[in-house]
Amino acid sequence: MKNKKIDLIRKKLDKLDLKMLNLIKKRSILVNKILNEKRYKNQIIDNKRINIILRKITKESQKRNLDSKITNTIWKAMIRSFINYEFRNFKKK
Repeated sequence: MKNKKIDLIRKKLDKLDLKMLNLIKKRSILVNKILNEKRYKNQIIDNKRINIILRKITKESQKRNLDSKITNTIWKAMIRSFINYEFRNFKKK
């Protein structure tokens, strides 16, 4: 038996996923610009910056009444993915 409410909510989730993909695309463009400025592979991982980002995400999540464990897990995965992307695409100048 199909649940029409669930189907409707899933359609909304699908639309939201597409918006998130557009944001990831915009983020990728900015990451590429930063990567082009890096001269050495050891510049790819900036632990200080990562910690600042994660603290900010925790704070902003709490302001928005979001589960900060969820948002931190998402951001850690995203950061890790973009770091892997940068290593794969790093070109010595």
